Amino acid sequence: MELELSTFLIVCPLVFLAGLLDSIAGGGGLISLPAYLFAGVPIHFALGTNKLSSIAGTAVASYRYYKNKYTDLKLCAPWILAALAGSALGASLTLLVDERYLQRLLLAVLPVTAVYVFKKKRLDPPAGAPLSRSRSLVYGLGVSFFIGGYDGFFGPGAGTFLILLYCGVAKIDSPIAAGNAKLVNLASNLSSLVLFLCHRRTLIPLGLTAALFSVIGAYIGSGLVIRKGTGVIRGAVLTVLALLFLKIACDTFF
Repeated sequence: MELELSTFLIVCPLVFLAGLLDSIAGGGGLISLPAYLFAGVPIHFALGTNKLSSIAGTAVASYRYYKNKYTDLKLCAPWILAALAGSALGASLTLLVDERYLQRLLLAVLPVTAVYVFKKKRLDPPAGAPLSRSRSLVYGLGVSFFIGGYDGFFGPGAGTFLILLYCGVAKIDSPIAAGNAKLVNLASNLSSLVLFLCHRRTLIPLGLTAALFSVIGAYIGSGLVIRKGTGVIRGAVLTVLALLFLKIACDTFF
């Protein structure tokens, strides 16, 4: 495919915004993938090129969280393996189940999730007796496997759901939940990128250029979380849930 300057001018600024949002609360693909399609990139090349640019930003955000001690590797390493297993299962299930059923389920679930986030002043676990490390590990394994399966099967908003469930189910503080979610999502997405590269469905010049903008957005976004913490995550989660609801509603009814 021959690339024109207009393609770069459309894609790169939107990928910057996607990297900014994704580094805070996940869901950057809700902006970046439509940007590639709007610029006229065919769907399979859009998916592959989007993986290349977004993974660069995710890697930078993950490194910043790790460097500033906003990750828990002892919990996260098993969660990564669980997410990879779930993603493989979810990808195989796409051949058996119509994704429209999942879309309709999410249309019911997303408003409830948004109300939950909106009513909570903080995303951190409520005060009281915390979970033991072993229970957090086990509950996080279940969350990672389930959302990894969702990511392999359908995908939009997987990073956001990881943050919400790590906070609400595994009882992890929100900055640590965001950092761990980045690492888990990065591992899950890397396997997809390898597949697209092997099948030559990636526009490497466009992907690498957009990756630079994704990196800048991710650097700024992760810095906001490190400096401002929960408040920034909560606002971004609500934004992602609203975008995801609108996207799925449009895909389902139009």
